[in-house]
Amino acid sequence: MPSEIRLAGVTATPLITLLAKAEENAMPDSLLRDRFAAAAIARVGEDLTHLKVGHDMTVAIAMRALLLDRWATAFLDRHSDATVLHLGCGLDARVFRVDPPPSVHWFDVDFPEVIALRQRLYPCRRNYTAIAASITETTWLSQLPTGRPAMIIAEGVLPYLGEDEVPQLLSRLVGRFPSGEIVFDAYSRLMIWMLHFNPAIRATGASLRWALDEPAELERQVPGLKLVEDRSHWSASEAARMSPPVRIALQILAAAPMLQPMGRLVRYRF
Repeated sequence: MPSEIRLAGVTATPLITLLAKAEENAMPDSLLRDRFAAAAIARVGEDLTHLKVGHDMTVAIAMRALLLDRWATAFLDRHSDATVLHLGCGLDARVFRVDPPPSVHWFDVDFPEVIALRQRLYPCRRNYTAIAASITETTWLSQLPTGRPAMIIAEGVLPYLGEDEVPQLLSRLVGRFPSGEIVFDAYSRLMIWMLHFNPAIRATGASLRWALDEPAELERQVPGLKLVEDRSHWSASEAARMSPPVRIALQILAAAPMLQPMGRLVRYRF
């Protein structure tokens, strides 16, 4: 990694997801098939073994990305003139995996140091714009077109925001576009507490703050949002890729519906 670009704290978390996607790509049963992540890891040129991204975390991150990709692709199939807004894009190669048509305007937003690094890792694309800013700021919103339906994606980023920052951010975005969808991952309060002990996250020094116990909470906080899909359980084929201890834990959770899901992927319409 160039010496003048160093990621630390929350800005270092994109290295976790980039490494996981690259390692999942090397698995014989890879589903995400993110060859772009694998190539980017080689260009980073830094030893990332201290992040301790194990097998189960690697598979979970890749499966999360795959579902978000599928939701984005389905939306673009219905709206070929859409705007895509990738919040906290990190070093993710989603724009290359989804490969939208030229009629789609795609915006990636992240901290300046993250954008500076990803611009060294990936080539330019037509109708693609990288915005160097914190997603909680408001000035960058003026760069977005307002007359198109929007697909808003936030992968692995909202839990790092404050409790009030997430509904405020989503309210601004819902008010900015005529219609669209917002897709992201979220964790329960219990899971947020447990993730503080995750070796990979601890290695970055980042902390998670925002939790979502019930998707309906956000509908009340952000007028106009309507939940249309809530994925909080693994399918049998997905669970089969995990280690034996995790498979047992997933079976216990599936057999006890009274237990609150600790993690979920949600899709809202507005």
